[in-house]
Amino acid sequence: MKLTTASLAILAATLSLPPPTVSFAHTPLIFSKQRHGIALQSRGGASSSSSSSFRSNNASSMHATATTSSEVVTVPTAPIAGMRPGTSGLRKKVEVWQGEHYVENFIQCLIDTAVEKNGGDVLDTVVIAGDGRYHNDAAIQTIAQLLAANGIRNIWIPRNGIMSTPAVSAVIRRRTSDGGGKDGDGVAQGGIVLTASHNPGGPGEDFGIKYNEELGQPAGEEFTEALYKKTLEISSYKTISNSPTIDLSAPVGTTYALASSTITIIDPYTNYLDTLKECFDFNQLKLFGQRDGFTMLFDGMHGAGGIFAKRVLVEELGLPETCLMRCNPLPDFGKCHPDPNLTYASELVRKMGLRPDGSADTSADSSSLPTLGAANDGDGDRNLIAGAGFFVTPSDSMALICDNWSAIPQFASRGGLKGVARSMPSSAALDVVAAARNIPCFITPTGWKFFGNLMSSKEMFDGKDYTPFLCGEESFGTGSDHVREKDGLWAVLAWMSILAKANEEMEGEAPLVGIKNLVERHWEKYGRHFYCRYDYEGVDSADANKVMDFIRDNYAMGDTSSTKTESSIKLVDAVEFSYTDPVDGSQTSKQGLILNFNLSSGDPARVVFRLSGTGSAGATIRMYLEQYEKDVSKHGISAPVALKELAEEALRLVKMEETTGRDAPTVIT
Repeated sequence: MKLTTASLAILAATLSLPPPTVSFAHTPLIFSKQRHGIALQSRGGASSSSSSSFRSNNASSMHATATTSSEVVTVPTAPIAGMRPGTSGLRKKVEVWQGEHYVENFIQCLIDTAVEKNGGDVLDTVVIAGDGRYHNDAAIQTIAQLLAANGIRNIWIPRNGIMSTPAVSAVIRRRTSDGGGKDGDGVAQGGIVLTASHNPGGPGEDFGIKYNEELGQPAGEEFTEALYKKTLEISSYKTISNSPTIDLSAPVGTTYALASSTITIIDPYTNYLDTLKECFDFNQLKLFGQRDGFTMLFDGMHGAGGIFAKRVLVEELGLPETCLMRCNPLPDFGKCHPDPNLTYASELVRKMGLRPDGSADTSADSSSLPTLGAANDGDGDRNLIAGAGFFVTPSDSMALICDNWSAIPQFASRGGLKGVARSMPSSAALDVVAAARNIPCFITPTGWKFFGNLMSSKEMFDGKDYTPFLCGEESFGTGSDHVREKDGLWAVLAWMSILAKANEEMEGEAPLVGIKNLVERHWEKYGRHFYCRYDYEGVDSADANKVMDFIRDNYAMGDTSSTKTESSIKLVDAVEFSYTDPVDGSQTSKQGLILNFNLSSGDPARVVFRLSGTGSAGATIRMYLEQYEKDVSKHGISAPVALKELAEEALRLVKMEETTGRDAPTVIT
């Protein structure tokens, strides 16, 4: 019989003892039963019961110790090309990460960069967590060894190694040594997050690593560039020789001693749940969830967000477990692409009474459709929002949350929003609301790290305080200053709160005010920003750069006045977006090429072209289409129909098919 750490915890619970502390100081250990204790046995099979045994002589402690040959070692290595992080960490095919020295090189350079930024002092506490994708567990083991070898005293790992990205940010911001804590009390100085976000997982698919800094925010460009430079010069890394395997399924509170470090298995939910309870009125949401006529469907896409959705929606708010679909994390995401858009969340889209293009499916039985539909991506930071037969674009979602801030206690209790921001490719729907409500609005490059500076302007730079703060991206990312990451579940609860407030005065058998009602009222007030994104995935990198160079040379730097067209849509000008951070003054260039048009109605339109930094192979050309329509009679047109002429004109101007050979996008969202 093998007695694992989990088995020890069960025994400890029976005896009213605390979770076990396991000291690992030699070869990988397997516990084997002995008459008076548990002998520690190496994987090679040799028993070492004489100096390495489990004892329970004292009821106040329970731990296994071993004093043998494990030690910190320095391993020679050499630089590996291609380790420059993108907009959210480094993403590669998993087989690349499984290559010799690959994880070790990247993590050693990450540690060295963090120490350098910390004034040369070794970090004290670091979190390691992942979205549960293939290679997650193996990478956690490797990273823990490197952190311990480099002298990091406390290493926190969530039970089973899985935690959503916003939950990691919450742990960094809140968790103290006793597991609790309020926002700002957190003692962790960073978090290593194993995720490729919305990219597929499994053999042959993607894996990634990103770093979050001391306020829970994604590492900035200064950090990632310094890290990258170190990857070009690395000659060795530190690790633990003959390190044992950490039992990631061990009970919360279990600790392991590895070299001079303590590894603690932590609760993945506590700090994040505390955060959400400070943002929303859970009692109000629970009551609203019990109202006649309200139903919900949440698609976890087999990612990390699913277990958090169950914890919040079912266990806290009392919704039936039938409201959940695909909420069990799987290493390959159940063979699905965990990106919550109209294409990859197709089952949810169908069950919400929608067609693949987001328009209403008139054949669906409207009486059976859920009131609210939502989806998360692989690491739980993105969201899709839909109502019965009605899809809400991410840009419209941000605008409506902004306009309805009084429905969200996080904002209302602090006097309303003091700042909002969107990524440049997102539609200007947010800008219109912010201007009407006199809220400062910022337009940033794509990448959540740019929002981090704005949210932490006072906290980090002693600058202006823009919190409460709302921000988001067209790529299904929405968030606020409660953490320093986008947060899919936060967006879902924000929409539940808006629905609850909109239905406060509805009585009797009157039908609920639904999402469609709310959005259409918003359009009547502010006008509609038709919006769509075309993704051309896996394009040859050289061809993708040719497209961008053509736009830059002929339009952004050229003369658009002589551009010939037979369309009623006229090209006005073209610019290349650059950004000067209003908080720290840093500059970012070449963040997308914008073609500005005028419609025959006189209303504006634009098309943005940008190369994505979130893929692991080839290049993705993203084309973002937006046109404003103030005529209420035209608001009911589906976005693909409304934008068809604009798309055709833009593709003709940039010679997309001639250059790439692509006559259609891979995905339309």
